Amino acid sequence: MTSLSRAQACLGAIRERQASLKEPVLLMEVCGTHTMAIARHALKQLLPRELSLVSGPGCPVCVTHQRDLEQALALARQKGVLLATYGDMLRVPGYASSLQEEKARGASVRVVTSAMEALELARNNGAQKTVFLGIGFETTAPATAAALLRAREEKISNFFVHSLHKRVPPVLRFLASQKDIPLRGFLLPGHVATILGEAPFAFLGEEYSLASVIAGFEREEILLGIAALLGQILRKEFRVQNVYPQSVRSGGNPEARKLMDEVFRPARALWRGLGELDDSGLVLGEAYEAFDASFLVPPLSEELEEEHVQARNLCRCGDILLGRLAPRECPLFGSSCTPVHPLGPCMVSGEGSCAAAWRYEKTFKGAN
Repeated sequence: MTSLSRAQACLGAIRERQASLKEPVLLMEVCGTHTMAIARHALKQLLPRELSLVSGPGCPVCVTHQRDLEQALALARQKGVLLATYGDMLRVPGYASSLQEEKARGASVRVVTSAMEALELARNNGAQKTVFLGIGFETTAPATAAALLRAREEKISNFFVHSLHKRVPPVLRFLASQKDIPLRGFLLPGHVATILGEAPFAFLGEEYSLASVIAGFEREEILLGIAALLGQILRKEFRVQNVYPQSVRSGGNPEARKLMDEVFRPARALWRGLGELDDSGLVLGEAYEAFDASFLVPPLSEELEEEHVQARNLCRCGDILLGRLAPRECPLFGSSCTPVHPLGPCMVSGEGSCAAAWRYEKTFKGAN
């Protein structure tokens, strides 16, 4: 069976199961890679009218809180600090600047593709304190942990991490408890599940009677995941279902989790649009506190430029991350907020839902 025929078979199953349900269904994908793939293949347009698919907080750059971004900008301005960051963070707008603008003004900001690359910068720049901006979910946290382990073994004293890593299960619990978002199920992130396995998501069915399916990222894999979600809802049998067994094992990756547990500990963390959530972040544990960049972060100024604050407050990225608003429903989308002049991270990041809508859904205001 070809990829196209598999996709058509899954789409047929989706339509049949949605018709059997005879009620509207709202599902959420919680992975930026899923969001981009869904938009690229125009999958929402193929689904039955009564079935809605919304994007959740699955983009690590997008969920980074404005306060944490301002701290990163303050770090970049520090003399003697080299800030190493993933490329997507460069253009995320702060209240009055961005990392890209700070770099243009002379700040030592370097784009890296991994924590190990940031560690190499520290080895080669002994006169500077190299700070790695740790962004990402459980997918990237093990790599940051590995770099910290190496730094401790080699006694590299000028390498630090400003950890903004986030944990997925706590934010899913938050979403599941929101009464004004009538979700029936989650398309779970395949990449995160490769690390965590199935068990950390079991509470969705056991405590909230919500369907949950771990799915891959190809067109037919996503449609298979949606069909499986509808099957659970139809049968009222809610459990973690893995339809991505070629990459996700039931127990995940124990070695990666062990590495995270050694280096990090869970802590309260701020999420854009969601506020502060218990145990939703990862900070450095006691054995690695010497590598924590927190002591380098200067106090944030209370005197932020009012015009910039007001412009950022108009951005609806927080509502979009919660699934309360579609990108094209934001009044700024396609007019004052574009990839050239973004007002929020959802338009900047390569995994942002606004960026996906801009790139693949040519129905926004001002489009040809």
